[in-house]
Amino acid sequence: MDNLQFDNIFDVVAESSEEAADLEFRADLMLVIREIIESKGWSQATAAEELGVAQPRISEITRGKIQLCSADKLIGYLSKLGFRIKPQFEAERQRTLEVKVRQLAA
Repeated sequence: MDNLQFDNIFDVVAESSEEAADLEFRADLMLVIREIIESKGWSQATAAEELGVAQPRISEITRGKIQLCSADKLIGYLSKLGFRIKPQFEAERQRTLEVKVRQLAA
C-alpha cells in the first residue's frame, strides 16, 4: 500500500485545489478568532455580544464549522475584534502564502 502525502489536509476532501485552499483559509481564520476569544477569557455569549452576532454563530466558529462561515464574514469578525489581515508572499517560496493577523492600534 502506498502512503499518500498532502500539503493541505483539505486536498483530501475538496474537489479542487481552489476549494481546498478556501477551506484551509477559513479554518485558519476560525482558529485565530477562537484563540482571540479564549485569550480574552470571554464566554460565547460575551463574544457574540462583542461581534454583534447570535451565540450559536460563536459556537459554530469555535467548533470549526467551516461550511457555515464565509471568509468575508470571518475577516469582518476579526476587524470587529480589532485585528486585520495582511497577506505576505515570498517569491522564493512560490507555494507559500503567509497571513499575519495584527491587532490594530486602539
